[in-house]
Amino acid sequence: MIEIISVANQKGGVGKTTTAVNLAASIAINEKKVLLIDADPQANTTSSLGFYKSDYEFNLYHVLIGSKSINEVILNTKIPTLDLVPSNIGLVGIEREFDELEDKELVLKKKLKELNTDYDYIIIDTPPTLGIITINALSASDSVIIPVQTEYFALEGLGQLLQTIKLLRRTKNPKLKIKGILPTMYTKSNNLSKQVLHDIIKHFRDNMFKTDDKFIVIPRNVRLAEAPSFGMPVISYDVKSSGAIAYELLAKTILENNK
Repeated sequence: MIEIISVANQKGGVGKTTTAVNLAASIAINEKKVLLIDADPQANTTSSLGFYKSDYEFNLYHVLIGSKSINEVILNTKIPTLDLVPSNIGLVGIEREFDELEDKELVLKKKLKELNTDYDYIIIDTPPTLGIITINALSASDSVIIPVQTEYFALEGLGQLLQTIKLLRRTKNPKLKIKGILPTMYTKSNNLSKQVLHDIIKHFRDNMFKTDDKFIVIPRNVRLAEAPSFGMPVISYDVKSSGAIAYELLAKTILENNK
């Protein structure tokens, strides 16, 4: 059965795109068919997989306004089991397009029902806001992964996101659950990083990803940071790097828990 997962946090710079791209790729190499949706107007997910504006004409914006079906904008990536719905800066205008719509929070959900390919997972990268695009992604999802960087002000704004999730459960999407809180950008030699990780575990222990009684944490890693500039996920760029290993572990944990 298909699972739709949003990666969300209205705070920028927390590793949302890094998580969406590398989790999608790591699940895909485990012989699962994955559709990655770039719902961020910055289109960093799209460029992280080697696609640029000149490579495609239509994107998620055209799907949401109804001028193209979602099947018409899907791009095949270099990983055979991973497809992409690209984004573009034009997506910033979607709020204006949705002004007159009823149930504007459910547009993406309706569009996903038109897919004519059988995917095992759909992963949605969201913008760093709690605007209509993020609300659409959460309304269409079964679950949400919340990346939290292990740096100063890490938990700032997290309460607002959790309140939004609660509200959507009561109104638009009663099945929405928190898949997990994911600490990112962790440096074990940094005392602040250690303290913030301790605080995250203290507050969200029951909502974190675990394997063998250890919490899954994404390290700060040079290869992980370099990979997008080469247009590939870290698992294709350097499979032995600590970043690749961490995301592969996350993917396997999710797959195992879904059996």
